[in-house]
Amino acid sequence: MRPWSNEWTVDQAAPVESERMPASHLAIWAVFAASIALMLLRPRNIPEVWWVSGGAMLMVALRLITPWEAAHAIAKGTDVYLFLAGMMLLAQLAQSQGVFDWLAAFAVEHSRGSRMRMFALVYAFGTLVTIFLSNDATAVVLTPAVLAATRKTKADPLPYLLICAFVANAASFVLPISNPANLVVFHSNVPPLASWFSMFLAASVASIVVTFFALRWYCNKPLQGEMQHETNHVQISRAGWLTLGGLAVVAGVLLTASAQGKDLGLPTCMTAVVIAIAISAMERRNPLALLGNISWGIIPLVAGLFVLVEALGAAGALGQCQAALLALQHWKPLTGAVTTSFAIGIGANLINNLPLGLIAGAGVVHAHITGALRNAVLIGIDLGPNLSVTGSLATILWLMEIRKEDIHVSGWTFLKAGLIVMPSALVVATLAAIYLGW
Repeated sequence: MRPWSNEWTVDQAAPVESERMPASHLAIWAVFAASIALMLLRPRNIPEVWWVSGGAMLMVALRLITPWEAAHAIAKGTDVYLFLAGMMLLAQLAQSQGVFDWLAAFAVEHSRGSRMRMFALVYAFGTLVTIFLSNDATAVVLTPAVLAATRKTKADPLPYLLICAFVANAASFVLPISNPANLVVFHSNVPPLASWFSMFLAASVASIVVTFFALRWYCNKPLQGEMQHETNHVQISRAGWLTLGGLAVVAGVLLTASAQGKDLGLPTCMTAVVIAIAISAMERRNPLALLGNISWGIIPLVAGLFVLVEALGAAGALGQCQAALLALQHWKPLTGAVTTSFAIGIGANLINNLPLGLIAGAGVVHAHITGALRNAVLIGIDLGPNLSVTGSLATILWLMEIRKEDIHVSGWTFLKAGLIVMPSALVVATLAAIYLGW
């Protein structure tokens, strides 16, 4: 049994009046809603983790969930925490060796003064980083590098920053490792790699292509004209090349584990640690220095979400989700799949895709949902957040990164782009999953 598999029982999935009074359910929903809202709004700039962890502890203090249930919920996320830790370590190693700065500078140099060409190159690099290092890496480490590169060109940075946000979600279901939400949705039933490709390869390609053209159309005006560009040859150190090789090794290990249907967290973490130690030793640097620059708050934030969602399951959220999915199973496949992906996508923007992924994924398992409807759930979880800044953890991290550089993108600015990009990509990706899936 995998430590982060969901073990909500049927009794816990449905509201049971003898165990939970309606007032308890109302209190659970109120605490959850307040925690998510405060996480997104960040009053007084208090980090997101404190609001989510505080909400989880309040659930226990109010006896809305027992300490044992909370501990059990936290334990479910073990493999996800290991995956995140490994990916964050790899991303920090790549950043310390200038890999992301090199990618961004490469895009500037080879754009040859064309803003459109620069847009395409940044999008391509963002796609690759998302696929092999996860969408959080694109948000956290590629974004600052792209911003630094665009500032040198005197070009409007917004189109290129939006790339980092949108492609982080659009390319996040190419592989199981491309988004931690993929692990959350499928729980202990992550399909082997060949099966994953059969379900999501066509949808992923459609998502990436449609998002690119929709976003480029939205950003057409600031992409007109020429920009300053550097002609100096871009260099990357030997350690940087070794880091790129290490990333390829990690990708190979994860693809092998995924192809065999194995857990992904432990291989990710162990391989990342070995590579970081080896490259740091070659550079005669202390590998522990890498740990100090990692945003470790993400892990307790995710753990807190597991606790909040465990309480929601006891309050009837899982039962409601399961009932909705069972009802949609009786719809025509096309109508049911598109409706599901849109409903999940909108829901992700209301409560964030990670907690919704926990609920929807458990609903899929307990309702024994398979085929197009199950695939539509994942597409909605991964691609739906491209509507607003509240949709995914990656977008929130992206927002935090650009705020550090004193750049403020309002929720309305993002929503205007999202209204153009997300619906078209979501429809085409869902149709591709239905009609072009193997």
